[in-house]
Amino acid sequence: MMAEINVTPLVDVMLVLLIIFMVTAPMLTQGVDVNLPQASAKAMRSDEERLVVTVDMHSRIFIGKQPVEFNRLHTTLAAIMTRRADRQVYFRADRAVPYGFVVKVIAEVRNAGVEKLGMVTEPLER
Repeated sequence: MMAEINVTPLVDVMLVLLIIFMVTAPMLTQGVDVNLPQASAKAMRSDEERLVVTVDMHSRIFIGKQPVEFNRLHTTLAAIMTRRADRQVYFRADRAVPYGFVVKVIAEVRNAGVEKLGMVTEPLER
């Protein structure tokens, strides 16, 4: 009789699960597709899920993946901020969006009670 535990089936199952999670994890963080401006800055830490406000090339505003009209942005964000302990928001805007509109959206985000606003860019191509 053999008194040892056979761990081969356990290892096989764990490797299959690892491969499944490695394939599906990048799909979970997809958002609105924008053409980000490039800048030289340090990469962000992504320890946990952050709230992202996005302005696409057609000047549509999204909170996460949900579209929001400009005149409802302040109230929607203020309601979200009252429920969150982390009052940090990341802002992404397509490079084709007029600068004036980007500044208006940033002002509305700041007025909604956001304490920290991070700008998301792509690294410079060298």
